[in-house]
Amino acid sequence: MPGRIAEVRDSKRLSPTTREELCLEIQRLARGIGIGVVSHEFIDTNGIVEATRQAMLLALANLPLRPDHLLIDYLSLPAVGVAQKPILYGDSLCLSIAAASIVAKVHRDRLMCGQDACYPGYGFAQHKGYGTPGHLEALQKLGPSAIHRRSFQPVKDCVE
Repeated sequence: MPGRIAEVRDSKRLSPTTREELCLEIQRLARGIGIGVVSHEFIDTNGIVEATRQAMLLALANLPLRPDHLLIDYLSLPAVGVAQKPILYGDSLCLSIAAASIVAKVHRDRLMCGQDACYPGYGFAQHKGYGTPGHLEALQKLGPSAIHRRSFQPVKDCVE
């Protein structure tokens, strides 16, 4: 395999530096990449599964080519007229799903780093919005920010 593409794995199993490096390699080799982002309000209103589907639909709409077949981690997209296969643990079993996982995580991490300056004290650049001890401590100290998901249990606990 060319370059470092053989190192592509489930994004959760890679260091941030390795994800960034592999993201560049994936972008270099991919025929096309589409990104889909939904708001925290959409997640709160519709739930994480529907939000994930919506983000995938947006990613498909932003893809510069029409795919013949979709390989998707766990979920399916019933509203899409493209052949597809949901694969349980797909980000661990399928190179293209793992690559998409890396691109998505790198994009999300970059968005969260950008929010760090807008919401000082929360440490978004460090924890990227995940429920780390530092994040939970900031929530307790500062309360939820405007971008926190109200459906996230630690945020619910702070608000109640």
